[in-house]
Amino acid sequence: MAEFIVGYRISARSKEDCIYRIIRWLEDGAKRKYFVCANPHTLQMAKNDSVLDEAIRNADLVTPDGVGIVIASKIFGGSIKNRVTGSDIFWGLNHMLNQKKGFRVFFLGSTEETLRKIREKMSVEYPEIRIAGMYSPPFKHQFSDEDNRLMIEAVNNAQPDVLWVGMTAPKQEKWIYENRNKLNVKFVGAIGAVFDFYSGNVKRSHPFFQEFGLEWLPRLLRQPRRLWRRNFISSPFFLLRVLREKGRQKLAASRSSGRKSGI
Repeated sequence: MAEFIVGYRISARSKEDCIYRIIRWLEDGAKRKYFVCANPHTLQMAKNDSVLDEAIRNADLVTPDGVGIVIASKIFGGSIKNRVTGSDIFWGLNHMLNQKKGFRVFFLGSTEETLRKIREKMSVEYPEIRIAGMYSPPFKHQFSDEDNRLMIEAVNNAQPDVLWVGMTAPKQEKWIYENRNKLNVKFVGAIGAVFDFYSGNVKRSHPFFQEFGLEWLPRLLRQPRRLWRRNFISSPFFLLRVLREKGRQKLAASRSSGRKSGI
């Protein structure tokens, strides 16, 4: 159950259906399934980044994380009704795993301090989930072969069922795509800012803003230097891209109708 938005296959499932789908992968012993979130900024970046483009196209699940994706679906007459964020997947899947018991998770990304906070909170909120391991990679633009080897080794030695990757976009999506075949895991999730949300380092926007697709607004006001580009450049250009594609579709449909009627 999915639809194409500017060439990318985006899930039209509810967040509950997405979570149940992941649970089935885990229980069926799947290997290296991975999910990423799609928003206007990442889809715009992918236009000029072939690795990110491939990472999104090859993902087993791409969720509509961004009100711009929901709007695009409406413009195309699609069925995506609501956002499904990385936070939705993280909290929902952990809730299910805690009920089922015995699953192992690994956290890759962020700082040692953030990982410590995550471990402490997980032990209280999800005591039936085992933390198989955690690893804080070096903070650099490009990982070396040795960096990648150490990360992959840490994950595989821990033998987790679920690998949560929080390196921010598009670094995390590209890392998962380029290294997925070396990872001995069932499921990998690129959840970026969720590491900071869950640890309490960054406060998530009030539910009011989340409900109306304005979660970006309080974050923009708090971090204007980091987020202005995605909201004032990527989003408008994405919408223009959507409108152009819609226009091409209408023109093609009109021409096809004209040929069939003999005009």
